[in-house]
Amino acid sequence: QVQLVESGGGLVQAGGSLRLSCAASGSIFSIDAMAWYRQAPGKQREWVATMGGSTNYADSVKGRFSISRGNAKNTVFLQMNSLKPEDTAVYYCYTADPYGRAYWGQGTQVTVSS
Repeated sequence: QVQLVESGGGLVQAGGSLRLSCAASGSIFSIDAMAWYRQAPGKQREWVATMGGSTNYADSVKGRFSISRGNAKNTVFLQMNSLKPEDTAVYYCYTADPYGRAYWGQGTQVTVSS
């Protein structure tokens, strides 16, 4: 089992920045790639970025967001710059173990005001 806890969300004005953190605990030896997803009100959850063997970003955040891992490997960060009102969402940390079991954090709210 893996537990994921996000932090760092909040309210920011358009053009501002936030840094989200996700800390993993439990069977962290099984963790390889970690990712961020987000879900805006009334919309489906969408993928934002992944860091594993390679780093990939959704087109909507490319050039503005940056995903990174901590030295201990059990943490992942999402640096969000040039935030837009459409970035407003609950952001979730995600990982999966080698057996295909998916793990999600509880989410952290990001609100960008115009």
